[in-house]
Order: sequence, then structure tokens, then C-alpha cells
Amino acid sequence: MNESQLHNHIYHRSADLAISGGNQLIVGPGDDCAVYQTPSGELTLITVDQLVEGRHFESSTSIDLIARKAIARSVSDIAAMGGTPSWSLGTGVLPKDYAHANELFDAMHKWALHWGCPLIGGDIASHASIDHPLTITVTVGGTMAPNTQPVLRSGAKPGDELYLTGQVGGSFASGWHLLFEPRLQVGQWASANNVHAMMDLSDGLGRDADRIAKASGLIIEIDATKLPISHHITRANKDWRDAVSEGEDYELLMCIDPTTTIPSTTTPSMTPPMQGPIGTCRACAPNESPGAIIIDPHGEHHHASSMGWDH
Repeated sequence: MNESQLHNHIYHRSADLAISGGNQLIVGPGDDCAVYQTPSGELTLITVDQLVEGRHFESSTSIDLIARKAIARSVSDIAAMGGTPSWSLGTGVLPKDYAHANELFDAMHKWALHWGCPLIGGDIASHASIDHPLTITVTVGGTMAPNTQPVLRSGAKPGDELYLTGQVGGSFASGWHLLFEPRLQVGQWASANNVHAMMDLSDGLGRDADRIAKASGLIIEIDATKLPISHHITRANKDWRDAVSEGEDYELLMCIDPTTTIPSTTTPSMTPPMQGPIGTCRACAPNESPGAIIIDPHGEHHHASSMGWDH
């Protein structure tokens, strides 16, 4: 069973979840964050991500960059809903006799404050062996600005155009997977301007676009010739395949009504400027199932669901 299959099992199992005590679950498993509404009507976002040595970072990575990525991954999920991070919780499973624990948690505290979500608690455990990988989990809670709604994966509409907040591909080769900046400002613009669907790209543009398409019940068509491909990809004859498959880009993919005014490159609060359109959304044809398709430079169509990375 791969990651996507397990996700589908969890989504099906969780379809009838509810929250007691007067809180109402608005969005459960299947989006970048869970969303619940308090009795007073406020919307709260909550997300969790983990970081595993040898999978998400190399053993030689600096402690500061490990801590940065641990916090940033969950902050990026808040950005993908259009929210603002407000607090975080962290857990660590440390190799036996781990010598950098104080440095690690001091750095996590620093980066959590940097993105406005102070580390308010957590838990620590140790492996029985020094050979076990360092594993960190970070939960972040967030809020929505007044008169805004979370931007979900399921809201894309036929006719929408696709935009990205940056280049895709080459994240590991360039070190971008450690240095990316969660796109909080762009996400907040999206929630205030009726962007129909959005998510952050952790598993690759191909697989993640397919998730939006299936959640929204339509077809997404991406033009490979319009992709902002990272210059860190060196195999020229496979640029677009690598770009949509490698994952860990942490850019936002947005489905936007074509009549929406896209902020210009001179808008001070919009950094970086959005790039696109790279494709469109359309209704399914008869006997056609929802999903994402990438059209290569020769006009050939490729199903995008398998173009991605399993964590």
C-alpha cells in the first residue's frame, strides 16, 4: 500500500467524523488542514507534519535547517488554506544519547516564533539505539481573517486557470526543500479574493494537481511548456517530468477564475509574484473520471496521478 492508497482509506473511514462540546467539524482528513468552528463561530485550522532523517533530510544537514523545515512544513499547510499560524506543538523521537537535543529544540523555538506560531508544548522520547533516525513531528494551529473562508482542494470550477507561486523541480538538488518560504501572504490574498481551490506542493505538481482535480470532480490540464521549471534540473530531455514528480517544492497551486485580477509583480505584499496560467480546469467528458493530465511539448497526454513522491 502506497501513501495515496493509505490516504484514501483514511478519508473514507473519517467521512462521518464529528466534534463534541459544541465545536463543529467543517473539514476533516483530505485537505491541507482540518477546520473546525467554535461555538462563537470562529474558524480554527490545525495541521501536523513529520520529518524523518534519511527521508526528508540527510544526516549531514545542520541542526538549524532541520528545525526550520520541521516548522515550515506545517506552516506551509496553514498558508495553503489562506490562514495565519498562531501556535505550535512539537514532538521528537531522538536517537539514543542524542547530543544535539538542546540545540534542536532551541532552533525549533526560534523558527516557530519567526512564523508567529510559538512552540507551546510537546513531547520527547528516545530510541533504544543510536542507529534509529531522528524523527520530529510538528502540529500548527491557525486562524482565518474576518470575513474569509479556508481555500479547500475541492472548490475548483470548470474554466479556472492554474497558477503557481514559484518554480517546481530540483528541490533536493538545490537545497530548496530546506530553505523554502511558506507562502503565507499569497495564501491570505487567495482566501480574501475568492480563489476557488489551493494546496501546497509537497508530493509533486503532478500528484497534487491530481488530488485537487479528484476532490473537485473535474479535469485539470497542465501545459508542460508553460511550467516554471527550476534551473537545478539538468536532464534537458526530461525537464518537465522531473519538475512535476520530484516533490518538496512547497509552492502553492491555485485554481483561479479567469476574471480575477492577479496581483502584479510590483504589489509589495505579494512576494514572489504568481506564475501562470500553466493550465486550466474543465468538466469531465462522458465516461471520463476526474484527474489531472499533463500535455507534453509534443501534444501527448499523460496521467499525472503517478507523477509524485511518496513520503
